[in-house]
Amino acid sequence: MTFIITEACIDEKDASCVDVCPVDCIHEGEDQFYIDPIECVDCYACVPVCPVKAIYPEDEVPERYAAYIDKNYLYFDVTPPTR
Repeated sequence: MTFIITEACIDEKDASCVDVCPVDCIHEGEDQFYIDPIECVDCYACVPVCPVKAIYPEDEVPERYAAYIDKNYLYFDVTPPTR
């Protein structure tokens, strides 16, 4: 499992999550940050520091943000999980 950064991060890009990630798996994209699903160690460190509450465990992403799961995987050229 990985964590997914959702809509609230669009154009926000605070970077608090980047600062606390122990494996440097959060990367800056053009409009938001993305979490590498291969590198993520599921440590949860990024979730509480996100000032806009945009980060969710993949299996807890609200339905209205489900498209961000695929967006995150595709950013890293990784096939999204089937749901």
